[in-house]
Amino acid sequence: MNTSLIIAVIAVIVVVCVALLVWQRVMGGSRRLRRHFGPEYERTVRRHDGNTRAAEQDLSERLKHHRHLELRDIGEEPRERYAAEWALVQERFVDTPAEAVVKADRLLAEAARDRGFPSDGYEEQVSALSVHHPRQVTAYREVHAVAVRAGEGRAETEELRRALLHGREFLDSLLEPTAHDGHKPRLGRGTGHGTRREHTGEHTGTAAAGDGHGHRHGGGLGQRLTHALSPRRGAAPHGRERGHEHSHNRERGTAT
Repeated sequence: MNTSLIIAVIAVIVVVCVALLVWQRVMGGSRRLRRHFGPEYERTVRRHDGNTRAAEQDLSERLKHHRHLELRDIGEEPRERYAAEWALVQERFVDTPAEAVVKADRLLAEAARDRGFPSDGYEEQVSALSVHHPRQVTAYREVHAVAVRAGEGRAETEELRRALLHGREFLDSLLEPTAHDGHKPRLGRGTGHGTRREHTGEHTGTAAAGDGHGHRHGGGLGQRLTHALSPRRGAAPHGRERGHEHSHNRERGTAT
């Protein structure tokens, strides 16, 4: 085998090895991004019209920009205040659902700011939230979008209800204390404690609504909102009873 052929074979081997290393690095980066962002990864790919490379570049930039964000535990007293304010939002929903969701959107933005997330605009804040809360940030986007439509008078009651339910879960994740703080107040139950649920991008209505114990404590958000929005039972039967009573009285008058 002559020298030129040996050099050519070595060059091909080197090129193949380099290509394999690059491919492994790219695939490893893709897997890490998928694992970290979960449903946010798929959403970003859709946002870039299926262009995976552009989506991963977007997500990588977010990680680079927000990964080392110094978040802070807001403390027990502010958590209690947010719990109380959210309870007022729930009460407001019964009479003015659109105003309640607009208020909920502002409350979530304020809670995110107090936790140390950027406060210079919704887009920057949600970008940082997508890095640290990738499985819950879908709910924040939903609340914000519905609040915008509500402000324009275009939101339906059902989407307002869903947004408020999912927003409660997102607020719960925001208010979760740091590891050294053993007290974990929760929203949506009379005792102030509840169960955290992750957002996967698939909302399940009543499954996302409450903690499964609202009926025992009388303060479950899911149960209260569902009850507030459900048609009042007994209205039609009551009307029929009144008609029957009127007919009965008329028969008695005729008999006399």
